[in-house]
This record gives sequence, structure tokens and C-alpha cells, in this order.
Amino acid sequence: MNPWLRTPETRLLLAHITGKSKTWWLTHPEASPSAAEQALLQAAEERLRAGEPLPYLLGKWEFYGLEFEINPDVLIPRPETELLVEEACRWLKQAPATLKMLPCLDVATGSGILPVTLATLFPEMQFAATDISAAALEIARRNAQRQGVEGRITFWQGDLLAALPPQPRSFAVISANLPYIPSETLKELPIYGREPSLALDGGQDGLELIRRLVAELRQKNFQWGLLLLEIEYRQGQAVESILRENFPTAAIQIQNDLAGLPRLAKAEMPL
Repeated sequence: MNPWLRTPETRLLLAHITGKSKTWWLTHPEASPSAAEQALLQAAEERLRAGEPLPYLLGKWEFYGLEFEINPDVLIPRPETELLVEEACRWLKQAPATLKMLPCLDVATGSGILPVTLATLFPEMQFAATDISAAALEIARRNAQRQGVEGRITFWQGDLLAALPPQPRSFAVISANLPYIPSETLKELPIYGREPSLALDGGQDGLELIRRLVAELRQKNFQWGLLLLEIEYRQGQAVESILRENFPTAAIQIQNDLAGLPRLAKAEMPL
């Protein structure tokens, strides 16, 4: 085998550095990168061995069939978050046309994978997204441009709901993939120090941001059809209790992911 194709990671890096696809390299086993490209590849492999995540080296990663720009200012998109997109799609497809006239809101949007993906799937709808990080919002804006949906997503910089204007207060879907890893647990994980702690650290029990968002939604009298919160697999019962305490009339459900673990908290309200 061509020594430049020795691992899946090497193939991805080689394609990224040379501008030739993985398929091209696999179908041209006699080819070799230039000396300059070899040096770049070797440097990238050294960074990879040192623990730098492959998606950051590539500067992009796939989510729900779309390619997103990423860097160390934002989390790497993960397959389990696709469950949130699938549930939002299922609900929106069944929703009456009047509800689809309302915008959708994504809180703590990071690289913008949720509103951008949904905007590509529902071209008739408008979206809003917030994040406390200006650097993350810049990535999200570029991802919206990359997918051709920048004209239908409004981005607001601020903590949770703080930056949103007084109106609207009604949304078809509100989504949030908030930091939910307990602080001490995070310090023991391989991702600690390699992905932004701001987007991972959920406080002492991992629920600090979820509690705050749910309380703000109630205090500011937000209305929605469906609220979707990605959660850590041990938080299902606690998040269900938080939602029931704040929204006793909501239809609340904890949904498992493909591994059978609690992953998504849903609260449906009549609009």
C-alpha cells in the first residue's frame, strides 16, 4: 500500500493538504505528495499524536450530511446531536402551517450546526441563534454562508436568552445543546483542554446551564411548540423534574439515543 495512505487519519489529512480527494489517492497508489506537502503532513501527524483532535487539524467536520467549518473555539459536532435534528424534523413536518410561520431558536449555538442544518431542511422557515462567544458566532455565521442560509438566521451574542430582543417570544422549536458535563467529570475526560471548556462545563452537577435556561424561559414568558434539550445520559430524571417544576402543563419526555441511553429531553406545549 502507498505509505502515504497508512491510516484513515493520514488519508484525511493528505486529502486536506493536497486538495485531492481520498478516492483520488486510493486510485493512484503510485502517486506521492510533494516535498512541501510531505512536510505539512508530517507536522500534522505530530500534532495528532500530541492529542490535537483531527477535526481541528482539518478545520471542518461533517454533521447530518453537511460540512461545517470548525476550530478550537467551538465543539466538534457529534453524531448523538443528530437525534435532536431528527426529532425537530419529525415534529416540524407534522406541525400545521401556522406554526411554521414562527421562527425556531437555538440557544448556545456554537458552530451553528443545529439552526444551519434545520434551515437547509426547512427553507420556508426563519431561525434565531444565540451564543455568549463572539468567536463561536463568527464560525456559525460562516457556516450559515457556506450552506446558503445566512439570510434566514439571525445571530445574537449574549448569555442564553439575554441578548434576544423583546419580540418575538413565540417559537416553533427551541433547541439547546448546553454544556452538561459536571466540572469534576470533565477534568477526567480526554477532551479536557482540547475542546472549549466553556461549551462543556455544566457546573457542579452538570445542570447549571439547563436550570438557568429553563428558569429564563418561564420568567420571560417564552412560548414554544417543542423544546429540545440534549442531556448527559445520567441526567434524564433530573432534567425531567426541572421541566415539570417549571412547566407543569407541558408534555415531557426523555428520549434515548441509538445506544439506548437517555440523550434528549422534550417538552411540548400548545401554542
